[in-house]
Amino acid sequence: MMNAWKKFRRTLSAFRAAQAGNVAITFAFAALPIIGFVGAAVDYSRANSVKAAMQTALDSTALMLSKEAASDTEEQLKTNANKYFKALFTRPEAKDVDVKVTYGTTGGSNIKVEATAALDAQFVRVLGYDTFHVGASSTAKWGITRLRVALVLDNTGSMDSAGKMTALKTATKSLIDQLHGAVTTTGDVYVSIIPFAKDVNLGKSNFAADWIYWGTAPGDDNTNNPGAPTQDATTSDNTSWNATRGTCSSGGWSTRNDCRANVGTCSVSGYTDQDSCTSSGICSNGGYSSESTCTTHSHCSNPSYTKKSSCQSHGGTWSVNTWTSYNGVWTVTGTWKPRTHNTTNWNGCVMDRGNPDDPDTEYNFDATADPPDAVTPRWSSLYPAEQYSSCPKAVKGLTDEWDNMKTLVDSMTPNGNTNQAIGLQVGWLSLVGGGPFTVPAMDSAYKYQQVIILLTDGLNTQDRWYNTDTDIDARQQLTCDKLRTAKVDVYTIQVNTGGDPTSTLLQNCASDSAKFYLLTTADQITATFETIGTNLTKLRVAQ
Repeated sequence: MMNAWKKFRRTLSAFRAAQAGNVAITFAFAALPIIGFVGAAVDYSRANSVKAAMQTALDSTALMLSKEAASDTEEQLKTNANKYFKALFTRPEAKDVDVKVTYGTTGGSNIKVEATAALDAQFVRVLGYDTFHVGASSTAKWGITRLRVALVLDNTGSMDSAGKMTALKTATKSLIDQLHGAVTTTGDVYVSIIPFAKDVNLGKSNFAADWIYWGTAPGDDNTNNPGAPTQDATTSDNTSWNATRGTCSSGGWSTRNDCRANVGTCSVSGYTDQDSCTSSGICSNGGYSSESTCTTHSHCSNPSYTKKSSCQSHGGTWSVNTWTSYNGVWTVTGTWKPRTHNTTNWNGCVMDRGNPDDPDTEYNFDATADPPDAVTPRWSSLYPAEQYSSCPKAVKGLTDEWDNMKTLVDSMTPNGNTNQAIGLQVGWLSLVGGGPFTVPAMDSAYKYQQVIILLTDGLNTQDRWYNTDTDIDARQQLTCDKLRTAKVDVYTIQVNTGGDPTSTLLQNCASDSAKFYLLTTADQITATFETIGTNLTKLRVAQ
């Protein structure tokens, strides 16, 4: 190593003492590109640092402008863009800074902020470059996802306690305002409102709609639903709708059954009603006028004795009476005309879809958003009318009539039993359309988020078929499962001011655990709705 060092020193001394001009010239030419490349790296690093600072300032500027873009004029946006950007971009070496801003609403609201600046070169001047030009841009987008929100709201009698209905009205109107505030262009947000109790109210003006089932029996003088099953829709006292509301062609009978049973002719003379006609006959002994009284008595062949023991001890024969029927045939001549369906005779309430005596477990129309089918027809898909005395306010389908929504909310009154299942099913139908609901068309330039917010203060107590929460819950869980498959976001809220058990059904029905809320006081409703509203309306930024 010592020898190598000495040799290097001798060579360096010889180079220093050399007088030949070509050595110095060669070295000078070789040094120029080296210095240029090193300087370019330094200048590029300076420019890249300025660009990074510019990008950060632009990102923040775009986000700040997005909050006001819809309401600012073009000149205000330009002024504010310069103000925000230059307050954030503090790089004095950047010169001739220029900021441009563009706001658009195609495919959602968006704002683009661009900036350029000049930067003096330091090292690459030797290569003939005096200035670097730096530029960057940032785009903020929101409203790319449009909202369709169904508010399914408990209007049952228990909501009248602990200030719950008052709190619900305040919270719902505040949420409506919050959703309205997220709108920048028509169609961004639509909301439906579904008040529910045991039934829902689909609007009494729809009495002639083909998706309402009145249970008209074949042969009745009524053209609505010809050929439908003979089971009638019912009234609040659980009696048949058409069978107890109408007129008889003769005799003033007040029900369809009485009309048919008392207005007619018997094939056996002397009988004037269906019961006596079809049960007429003659008893073998004793003059009994009905089969039941005849055959429950016996007689002795010796009419002097009326007891079996006396009869037989005196040589008589004890025999059971026999009945010989006349086989009377009753021909109905009376006709029953159900009362005309109109807004006077019906308040708009309907029950769960399905069969009269039980759900339709083949199609499960009480748990789906399949539209009512009056063409095929599938009668279990129609909504059966019920004159329910505790009928809630009529539903409102998807709309952006913000003031009308709040008017409906203000008019809600608590009454009746709890059937979350029908509220949830009708709320889902309001998002997809069918029956009473016509939904606005979707624009292919947007994504759509369908949301159901279900608020209730109690456990299920009554539906069309059941009076126990376990039976009703089982039907509702079917709806919850189908909503999850359909990727509808479901928020569930239990306002538990009465110490009920926490609802496992509502926990399972929420799209995820964070979307279930258990409240213990009415005043928590407002904060909960505000939280949900914030989640739904937050900006989605793309850069």
